Amino acid sequence: MAYANQSQEATSYFNLHTAGIGYLNRVREVQARRGQPFMACDIAALHGASDAVEYTRFDCKVAGGEADRLIRLYMDAVKAQKKVLLSFRIGDLWIDPFLYEKGDKQGQPGASLKGRLLFIDWIKVNGKLEYKAPARQEATAPAEQAPNNESSPTSADVETKDIGNPTELRTKPASPTTPGTARRVTTRAVQSA
Repeated sequence: MAYANQSQEATSYFNLHTAGIGYLNRVREVQARRGQPFMACDIAALHGASDAVEYTRFDCKVAGGEADRLIRLYMDAVKAQKKVLLSFRIGDLWIDPFLYEKGDKQGQPGASLKGRLLFIDWIKVNGKLEYKAPARQEATAPAEQAPNNESSPTSADVETKDIGNPTELRTKPASPTTPGTARRVTTRAVQSA
């Protein structure tokens, strides 16, 4: 009987999301050994001062229907080496250590930042706004406050001409790190000790 009671209780989750702005790169469909093929992409996320931008690469598995649709829609623009800039949210980040098999770093250890691309707020191609997600309402537990705005207020104002060339990242990344709108709605429980 203990098993029946435990299976009826709802499981709650704690989400850790990373939000930012970055360039879309390496869009590809991955053929899995087991299971269904899936879309994947790299995002070169911007950080630091606007006059000295730095990049952190995330290797992402595209999660959800709307994110998948958008990535497929802009795949040709990426292949044509257009600057595809997007505002994103990534979840389930993890580090994947590896050894370089070729090149100057052969035999040296490296690491990739990997995650799931959950949400795309907006997309610009060569500085022109091409997509903006519709406004949405958050369902929250009674003890929590809904955030006013999840994206940064100035994120849509970023100009691609001031940020540099994202194609440089495809040929010589600055660091060995790498890792829509379908997303999980989870129930958050507030527990006291």
